[in-house]
Amino acid sequence: MAANSKPNLGKTELSSIRELAEILRETDLSDIEVERGDWKLKISRRPAKQIISSHVAPSPMPMAQPQSMAPETPAPESAVNMSAHPGAVLSPMVGTVYLASEPEKPAFIKVGDTVNEGDTLMLIEAMKTFNPIAATKSGTVLEIIVNDGQPVEFDEPLVVIG
Repeated sequence: MAANSKPNLGKTELSSIRELAEILRETDLSDIEVERGDWKLKISRRPAKQIISSHVAPSPMPMAQPQSMAPETPAPESAVNMSAHPGAVLSPMVGTVYLASEPEKPAFIKVGDTVNEGDTLMLIEAMKTFNPIAATKSGTVLEIIVNDGQPVEFDEPLVVIG
């Protein structure tokens, strides 16, 4: 593609780009890359480097160092300690946690509740799909480690059931 030419994007492509950008913002990810056949799209939250001169031949870009996916606020001490607890329910995906089915509805669970294996504990939204997170065993909710609306990573502890 020539330096000054723009890709020919239709409404569908622009909608997909906007949706991926929204996912970046919601999940606090730094990059998303999508490939379909010979079509490739990478969206990054890092600012692009400015071009100093249009007469300089492009040189290979060094690989960026991976950035930490840690949340901006430190994780509670219990999240680190509870991940190895035998009753810890871990996130099966990256997404955003919702403790209730709707904002005005009561939370699925609270500390001290008794749950049965398979009961819905919370929802994780990933790619505009709400996925129920079920109790992996029956017991009492000892701790809810995550907050409503919090982004979570794969295998992050969510709840501890004793």
